[in-house]
Amino acid sequence: MHEGPDKTKAKARNADNQPQRRLPKQFLDQLDDVIREWGGSDAVKGPDGLMKALTAALVERALDGELTHHLDYEPGEDPPEGQTNRRNGSTTKTVRTHRGPVQINVPRDRDASFEPRIIPKHQRQFDGFDDQILSLYARGASTRDIQAHLQEVYGTDVGPDFVTRVTDSVLEDVHAWQSRPLEAMYPVVYLDALVVKVRDTGVVQNKSVYFAVGVTPDGEKDVLGMWIQSTEGASFWLSILNELKQRGVQDVLVICADGLKGLPSAVEAAFPRAIFQTCIVHMIRQSTRYVPWSQRKRVCAKLRSVYGAANAEHAAQALDEFEAEYGAQFPTVVKTWRSRWDEITPFLSFPAEIRRAIYTTNAIEALNRHVRKGLKTRGHLPNDQAVLKLVYLNVRTARRWGNPPAYWPKARAQFMLMFEGRWPP
Repeated sequence: MHEGPDKTKAKARNADNQPQRRLPKQFLDQLDDVIREWGGSDAVKGPDGLMKALTAALVERALDGELTHHLDYEPGEDPPEGQTNRRNGSTTKTVRTHRGPVQINVPRDRDASFEPRIIPKHQRQFDGFDDQILSLYARGASTRDIQAHLQEVYGTDVGPDFVTRVTDSVLEDVHAWQSRPLEAMYPVVYLDALVVKVRDTGVVQNKSVYFAVGVTPDGEKDVLGMWIQSTEGASFWLSILNELKQRGVQDVLVICADGLKGLPSAVEAAFPRAIFQTCIVHMIRQSTRYVPWSQRKRVCAKLRSVYGAANAEHAAQALDEFEAEYGAQFPTVVKTWRSRWDEITPFLSFPAEIRRAIYTTNAIEALNRHVRKGLKTRGHLPNDQAVLKLVYLNVRTARRWGNPPAYWPKARAQFMLMFEGRWPP
């Protein structure tokens, strides 16, 4: 089973802090002699190179050690008194590795009770080989591309069914990750969406992958879940928010989103104490969509006086001034802002440190860019499961985007003051 994004990132951080183990000098001196006997450094790689031979030898030694532990006696020794199980020769097995196919001898016992761990029974690929396939898949490679790559680089022939089985194994991880327990409180939860093309009932159509990203009290960002839907509405959002509650979320201070249909009423029903804040950056983009490019910079600069105001009252005055200057020329801009005024102004009641954390969903743009890289090379995907696999793998491999921002310590101090009694001890 493949690990979720949280465990993967934690393991990567721990691995970076551990010193790399070195081989003993005596072994390295012997290895130098072996390399010379094999024909020098040029003979290390290749289909019959020293690397493959060393891989086979190391695996066989490990298998022999496992069997010795299982039988409790060394090769050449007599078995313990009263024990009927014995060594029983070996069988030849070819396994796929990232260096190509490697032939190994797997030791056997008479009772057939020996269960190897390094390469379990019926397994035909060595650890790391599946990860190669998943890595290629996450980068947007198709099944045919993966087959061609493995053949060209490693000389390994794999069928499309094998590639599909490896990538389908991720679905079990997706379901476990999607149902994992969550924190009791998140200061901020961002809701955002990516549009993907999916073949559904023989027709390629646009579907949205919705993300919920929570900011922990320590400032780390964590993808709480993802859902695929072709349409959105209050009932859809209410089901998502209730799912988060069932997984342990008891309180959210601020929910920030991009004017998703039906979301404000769903937030009010599921988390009545949460503050809903529409994304200001998306608001600017949406309202100025039909403003000519030559004038857009000037219009956006004037809008800055609205969302950059000291409070909601000053922001309303700034919007009146904007309407007096640009209302006749760009009426849709003013209409868009006034129609969603109650969702725009909540962040203006907070100090600058908190405003920075809640005025936009751009905090997860780095994640979105990483996921889009894996999606853009695929054109359209065959079904929803393929979307889940590809998006999950890209979320799992995203690095650093979830680290706390530099401004978070100051924002946390303000959150603790303004939400006293709701902040965890």
